[in-house]
Amino acid sequence: MDITLRLARRPEADALLARSPLAALTGMLLDQQVPMEWAFSGPYTIARRMGGEDLDAQEIAAWDPERFAEVLSAKPAVHRYPGSMAKRVQQLCRYLVDHYDGDAAALWRDVATGRELLARLNALPGFGRQKAQIFLALLGKQFGVRPEGWREAAGPYGEEGSYRSVADITGPESLDKVRAYKQQAKRAAKAAAKRPTS
Repeated sequence: MDITLRLARRPEADALLARSPLAALTGMLLDQQVPMEWAFSGPYTIARRMGGEDLDAQEIAAWDPERFAEVLSAKPAVHRYPGSMAKRVQQLCRYLVDHYDGDAAALWRDVATGRELLARLNALPGFGRQKAQIFLALLGKQFGVRPEGWREAAGPYGEEGSYRSVADITGPESLDKVRAYKQQAKRAAKAAAKRPTS
């Protein structure tokens, strides 16, 4: 199955996300407190700085933590918090090595239900429930990974025609819709916080 992603907004970085389950997981991990494009370009930048074309969980897990932090910290930095994100990426890779032989796709390859896949994603270091649901929706909507009940397990992010997250971004128009949704949600949250409590 040929997959085209438009999350990093750089063809070579998006191509890596599409062909490498570990790159996609790592991009999702990095997608916090930085613009989406920056986060999802991170896996490509890490791979290039490590001297390769792809990410390897066993290699990353085995790297000296200080050296790996330098990979993320070099200018331009992979993330706003390169040191702490380097630790998280290595924790994710160690978990994959310990539980899935370093094969990120094994997380979903033999999964029977959306609920089971959500539980597996939620168990990953750095993946809370919301991040796990968004990634599950991304797998279903763009990677064709659709175990029984996947939309329900992904919660609102799994809804067809919703523009809530990276799972729904397929180009500039859908990116604008997702950004508009997030801004609206932020405004609603601020307004709710200002309301006096009785």
